[in-house]
Amino acid sequence: MNADADTDADADGNASAVTGPPDGMVDARDDLTPMLSQYFERCAEYEDALLLFQNGDFYQTYCDAAEEVARVCELTLTQREDSTGTYPMAGIPVDNAATYVERLLDAGYRVAVAEQVERPEAASGLVDRAVTQVITPGTVVDDELLGTGTTNYVAAVTREGETRGVAAVDAATGECLVTSVGDEAGLYAELDRLAPAELLVGSDAAVDAAALAAAPMVTDHEAAAMDADAATETLSSYVARPDAVVAGDAERRACGAALAYAEWTQGDDGPLEYVTRIRRHDPRESLGLDSAAIRSLELFENRGAGASETLFDVLDDTACALGRRKLDGWLRRPLVDRDAIEARLDAVAALTDDALAREAIRDALRAVYDLERLAGRVSRGRADARDLRSLQATLDAVPAVLDGLADVDAESARLDELRERIDPVDDARDLIERAIRPDPPVEVTEGGVIREGFDDELDRLRETEREGRAWVAELEARERERTGIDSLSVGHNQVHGYYIEVTDPNLDRVPDDYTRRQTLKNAERFYTPELKRREDEILGAAERADTLEYERFREVRASVAAETDRIQAVADALAELDALAALAAVAVDQNYARPTFHDGGIDVEAGRHPVVEVTQDRFVPNDAELPPGSVSLVTGPNMSGKSTYMRQVALIAVLAQVGSFVPADAARLPVVDRVFTRVGASDDIAGGQSTFMREMSELTSILHEATPDSLVLLDEVGRGTSTADGRAIARATAEFLHDEVGATTLFATHYHDLTGLAEEYARVRNLHFAAERAEPRAAGSRPAADGDDVTFLHRVAEGPASSSYGVEVARMAGVPAPVVERSRALVDGAGPETNGHDEGVQVTLSGVGPDGVDRAADGDADADDEVDADLVATLREVDLARTTPIEALNLLADLQDRVDE
Repeated sequence: MNADADTDADADGNASAVTGPPDGMVDARDDLTPMLSQYFERCAEYEDALLLFQNGDFYQTYCDAAEEVARVCELTLTQREDSTGTYPMAGIPVDNAATYVERLLDAGYRVAVAEQVERPEAASGLVDRAVTQVITPGTVVDDELLGTGTTNYVAAVTREGETRGVAAVDAATGECLVTSVGDEAGLYAELDRLAPAELLVGSDAAVDAAALAAAPMVTDHEAAAMDADAATETLSSYVARPDAVVAGDAERRACGAALAYAEWTQGDDGPLEYVTRIRRHDPRESLGLDSAAIRSLELFENRGAGASETLFDVLDDTACALGRRKLDGWLRRPLVDRDAIEARLDAVAALTDDALAREAIRDALRAVYDLERLAGRVSRGRADARDLRSLQATLDAVPAVLDGLADVDAESARLDELRERIDPVDDARDLIERAIRPDPPVEVTEGGVIREGFDDELDRLRETEREGRAWVAELEARERERTGIDSLSVGHNQVHGYYIEVTDPNLDRVPDDYTRRQTLKNAERFYTPELKRREDEILGAAERADTLEYERFREVRASVAAETDRIQAVADALAELDALAALAAVAVDQNYARPTFHDGGIDVEAGRHPVVEVTQDRFVPNDAELPPGSVSLVTGPNMSGKSTYMRQVALIAVLAQVGSFVPADAARLPVVDRVFTRVGASDDIAGGQSTFMREMSELTSILHEATPDSLVLLDEVGRGTSTADGRAIARATAEFLHDEVGATTLFATHYHDLTGLAEEYARVRNLHFAAERAEPRAAGSRPAADGDDVTFLHRVAEGPASSSYGVEVARMAGVPAPVVERSRALVDGAGPETNGHDEGVQVTLSGVGPDGVDRAADGDADADDEVDADLVATLREVDLARTTPIEALNLLADLQDRVDE
């Protein structure tokens, strides 16, 4: 399995000095000690990973790898010397390895863990070591390295013609998703929804990881692993008919590659038994949210300085990790099927109306552990006794969950279905209860795990051990009385076993049946025939008991693993119930209303921004009445609430299609297929894109992909270039959305002359956010500085804004007074209010208006203002109905160049 990553390989794609066989050992390869030779071999087997080589209580690394581990993990670098040379060495403690492995993963390395696979005392010579796990960012399974309630995917991408196959596996829970998309934009949107930690890319499917929000590690996967035949073979070990779960070769190859990679990293020769949920989905069956929408709506990450609250934070009132992961998935893929949405809303409504039942369910769910990850560990044979007890504690909570569900009064088909799906898995629960002690040790090979009474032979061995130890415990008193030596003591150590210790001054009183075992500086140690017999009996019973106990534990674990399908099914049902109960709790706490769906436009009464309202002391609700296909031009000052208003409309739509109640007094909504946002931008220096170029790229995607069922948010289109160009682009965009796309659009702008479009186009309307300026103290004079404030009302109203109040906002922000006064003088000297953006200048060439009529022909225009007739002719020949956005931009650039000439 070849898996080269940039951080692990040199420019030629070869393993680096940190990974692969150590350069410092190559010359002495044939003369290395057996242990170092074994280390060298394991490094060669996993040349793309940094090898951690167990040696007792530490994972050791050598040579360049040791120097890198010492640097990344902030460890002391030591050295090992032998006849072949001196080798740098750094060790990671086995008991605390997770902390250091996490640092190595963050540094961009894969980590191969070579563990001792036999006991030192049982080994004949060198202890054998084998790589039991390869840890990569996308295949982490240890809870210490994973966030609570998170999903951690490794995704694979392949390509067949224009079809891109995408598959993702969560190695910790066994979830596997597969789909396909038809173009590059769809690919990036799907990957942004998945947010994989690692990406396997075939040679035929180039992916620019820098363009993805999650910035995953990229692995150039070997071609053989993505071969269609190999993928079919891999998939066949999971499902009887691969064609039933995948559509086409692209999906088959991607799914097979992702599963094979997961198997390789987990050290399994065959299929991962706990991967039982291979699910195909169609991106068109969920609300489309690309990276721009996820980012600008701040669904999972807040972009504000020092801010932390996101929409997910507001919704996440889940009681357990299962529900948190489920809710995250719902928010990444809101529904578009109205019946499915209503079914979720019915369930949320039922839980909202019954507070007692809801809280009883949530109380029971708080005792639920991460059952999906537990099932994965049990199935992989890596669960310890505490994991089994956690699984049992979760199943113990199921009856209380069912009781709470039974108490819900309102009707809900979804809740009824969950009642049927929630299986207590009584046989597995009872087995764990009978077999495993309540508070078992972490180590499962040293005893203390199996309950007394579970196995008769084990009980007999433990009784023999206890009796022997009790006899030894009484031996000291008996021998003191028999010998008259008051300082005599009985003890035990791992090397010499049990002994009777007598100090030198009392050696003359030692009985004849004592046999010398060890000489100390001031004492001698002895044993008796009976003590030796008891020692053999105790140690023999203890060793056989430990071995038998481990066997019984493995049998119990295997029996529980056989119920993996049932356990995963109940985990999924509990996850869904927790997510629904969380949405109900948030709806009650935040006074949300149930949305209704219709075939009309967006109609929201007293809507609120779900995040802003919980982070601010005061929030002003606003109505939103947006007819289907309307383009609403939103004007008003900065800081007045335009962006917040636009986002809250989109968030209400998203929440409703998640199946959540919404922050409003009432909401009547259509089901939208996509939410597009063009809100804010920044330079992409690494990608070679300026702010304006990124803005235009996002705008291009919107104008190409939006449909009449989409919701589009545009904020300040065209602000990254000259005023004339920007205004022209903004106007052309609004016209195109109105005439060609028909999407419901909110378009915030400071180009106030665009508001005139409402008089020319049927579905263009004006909205504005009002502000109040303090009245001057005397006619014709400006108010004093303390009266020059602008009050933002944060209320939306019909019609265009009268001013952008840019100078006033600048003063309130602390811009120096001379700059403010000079700005004010320039604005006043410009005549009518232009808001600093030349709104009084007509965006026409030679007086040509939007209807194509040459206004200049009605009067004697100055010769310097006339434009060549060929430019006018060019404009008149343009077929706006068939001109694409990029063609329109190219035409504008060409016209500008000709005017400049």
